[in-house]
Amino acid sequence: MSGDAPRVYLLDIEGTVAPLSLTSEVLFPYARARLANFLERNRNDDEVRADLVQLARENTLESDYGGPRLTEIQSPEQVTAPRFRLDAMMYLMWLMDRDRKSTALKSLQGKIWKRGFESGELKGTLFQDVPEAFARWAGTGKVAIYSSGSAHAQELLFRHSIFGDLTPLISGYFDTRTGAKGEPESYVAIAKSMEVAPAEVLFISDAVRELDAARKAGCRTRLAVRPGNPPAADPHEHATVETFVEL
Repeated sequence: MSGDAPRVYLLDIEGTVAPLSLTSEVLFPYARARLANFLERNRNDDEVRADLVQLARENTLESDYGGPRLTEIQSPEQVTAPRFRLDAMMYLMWLMDRDRKSTALKSLQGKIWKRGFESGELKGTLFQDVPEAFARWAGTGKVAIYSSGSAHAQELLFRHSIFGDLTPLISGYFDTRTGAKGEPESYVAIAKSMEVAPAEVLFISDAVRELDAARKAGCRTRLAVRPGNPPAADPHEHATVETFVEL
C-alpha cells in the first residue's frame, strides 16, 4: 500500500477472512437445526430472555412480516409462555430464510455456536493468509472485526479457528449494535471506539455497499476478491485485494 500504513485494519468475515461457505453451509444450518431445542432448554436463562425481548421489539417494527405477531412484552417472564415461543420460532425461521440482519437472531445464533465451538463440533475455517497477516498488522497497528454476526460469535470463531486461537491479535469486535454496515455513521463510530481518525482505518470487505459507506465516512477501502465470492458487477472504484500478502 502507498502512503502511511493504516492504524486499524477493519475486516468483514464472510468472503473476506473466511469463505462464504462457512456461514451458509456450516454455521447457519448448525444453528437452525438446534434453535427450537435451545429455546426450550434455555427458556429461563436471563440472556436468552433478553434476546427474545429484543426480538419482540424488532417484530413490532417489521413491515414485511406476514406471520403471527409477537406479543408486546411488559416483562421478561412473558417470553417463557408456550404461545410466545411458538410465534418467536416462526419469526426466527422467517428471518433466517431471508438472511435478515436481526440483532436478536444473531445473538441467539451466537449462543448456539458457542456450544458447537467449545465442543469441537465447529471450527472457524479461515483463508490461509489470515494468521500471518493478523500477526503482521497487529505488530504495527490494530486488527478489528466488523460483521453482522454478534461480537460474541465473532470472538468464538477466531478463538476456535483452524489455526488455533487468534484472539490475542484482535483488538476489537463490532456488530449491528454499532450500526448497520451500509451506514457511514457506523464506521465513524468504530474509528472513534478504536481511538483513530476514519482516514487511519482500512476497511476490507467483499460487499461494495459496505465499502461505499466506509469510504463516505472517510475510511480507506479494499474490495476482497476471494475464491467462492461472486464477481462484483461494479466495484465503484474500490481497489481490489486477492490476498492479504499484498497489504
